Amino acid sequence: MKKNLGAVPAVYPMPVLMVAAYNENGSVNVMNAAWGMICAMDKIALFIDEEHKTTQNILKTKAFTVSLADKEHMAQADFFGIATGNKMPDKFERSGCHSVKSEFVNAPVIDEFPVVMECELAEVINTPNMYAIVGKIVNTAADETVIDEKGKVDPEKLDALIFDQFKSGYYVSGDKAGKAWNAGAGLMKQ
Repeated sequence: MKKNLGAVPAVYPMPVLMVAAYNENGSVNVMNAAWGMICAMDKIALFIDEEHKTTQNILKTKAFTVSLADKEHMAQADFFGIATGNKMPDKFERSGCHSVKSEFVNAPVIDEFPVVMECELAEVINTPNMYAIVGKIVNTAADETVIDEKGKVDPEKLDALIFDQFKSGYYVSGDKAGKAWNAGAGLMKQ
């Protein structure tokens, strides 16, 4: 029997995304965003508040990067969610992380995070129920340490963080439970 919990956002797991853009002075700003998802083969939607420093930077520069946080850099990823660039201009420097300029867009690539999508601003959606930044993915890059023999990202090597919205925890993904578009194939024959 299920117990009613009220209006609780009950999507699990949520990604732990590091969204980075340049500040007006060229310094790096990064935020932790769990409310984001792929919305087309070459698009990502970030449901982030309009008031975030990172959002304002994206609107000005028309570019950003989205990295997948990993277990090894959980402290930095969490810090990017706790600290706000609106009040802490040296937030990135305090993290101890390093960055390089993307070869494809006017945005920083954070060295420490193993997978990054380099994006151009495609659209801003602003309705009474939603504010979203949509990016066109121009390039995706991954550290060789998380790439398999076929040249694809291996989730079992990634140690990607996932966010638990129920109790505000971080977990690590990686255990393969089955093969997509195959696990339910037997039910097609019934």
